[in-house]
Amino acid sequence: MLKEFLIQNWAMLLILLAFVILLRTTAFLNKKTKTRMYALICGLFLLSLIVFFEFYMEEQGVSTNYRLVLMAIRYSATPFIVAFIIYTMAVDVRWTIFLPAIVLVVINVVSLFTGVVFSLDEDGQLRRGVLGYLPYILVGIYSVVLVYILIKRSNKRYTEIFPIMFLCFAFVSGLILPFVLGKDFSKLFCITIVIAVFVHYVFSILQLTEKDPLTGLLNRQAFYALIDDDAKNINALVSIDMNGLKVINDTEGHAAGDKALETISACFLHAASTKESVFRIGGDEFVIICRRENEDDVRKLIDRLREYISKTKYKCAIGYCYSPDGEDSIDDMLTISDKKMYADKSAFYAASQNEEP
Repeated sequence: MLKEFLIQNWAMLLILLAFVILLRTTAFLNKKTKTRMYALICGLFLLSLIVFFEFYMEEQGVSTNYRLVLMAIRYSATPFIVAFIIYTMAVDVRWTIFLPAIVLVVINVVSLFTGVVFSLDEDGQLRRGVLGYLPYILVGIYSVVLVYILIKRSNKRYTEIFPIMFLCFAFVSGLILPFVLGKDFSKLFCITIVIAVFVHYVFSILQLTEKDPLTGLLNRQAFYALIDDDAKNINALVSIDMNGLKVINDTEGHAAGDKALETISACFLHAASTKESVFRIGGDEFVIICRRENEDDVRKLIDRLREYISKTKYKCAIGYCYSPDGEDSIDDMLTISDKKMYADKSAFYAASQNEEP
């Protein structure tokens, strides 16, 4: 039995081992995320064991009762795994993300006695009940949520979008191919997910050279690289500076300041479209590069920025420069947008002083 398991899952085991080694040797993840990653690795390994034993029992003609229990565990564990991937990759997602998976566990337990999701006939063949496709539907919904979150939190660059699309393709193949190629493809679900998550993690490491480790935004080096490579398509810049960061650092500590920067950076990413790239070029200084947009698009971007920031307890000064023909130099546009941003900052502090008793 051990031999069969190793033959079927050796590639997956090697990738899981490589995953553990990478987690041990890379320092850009915080302790909470690393802990969740290790738990995810253990979960995928345990799921592979469940899948193996389920199909092994079928081949050996073992009692259908044992197989039904394993099927219930597999159908319950698969959505949990995808939910846990969301919980791991988006560390601020609340535990409530697991509620639909928990409901499915209850339904699968009920199905052991009613066959509402699955049952086995006298020949040991699977029969789906009225909710037979519910586990697949729930995995599909979780997969859509995962891809949506990753895209919204990305910098909308192809170097980040490609690994996300690869992850999406892996999940879709794991959902669809069992119906196209037969139930044996279900044996490959774990290795499919392991490869997808591992590849995404490796791409995340490769992107470290152009990303700010605290906020996840593109860094100063990426800013200069983009304006060198794509200057002809850049026709607007938005300058942003956080108000009051020094006060937060001095009164609440640098951890609170870091939290503030992370929070407003998430607002910037949420507001930016695929034609807009967000950079952290200094301590509390940010720039958004806009490519081939009209001035109305830029103003709508600023409106979205103000809307999302207003939902936090922080304040930012914003200025922009728009070049109708795209002929203005980046330096000139940056000078103009910075000038407007500092005027906005001065107005904010003047208003704050007037409000003081």
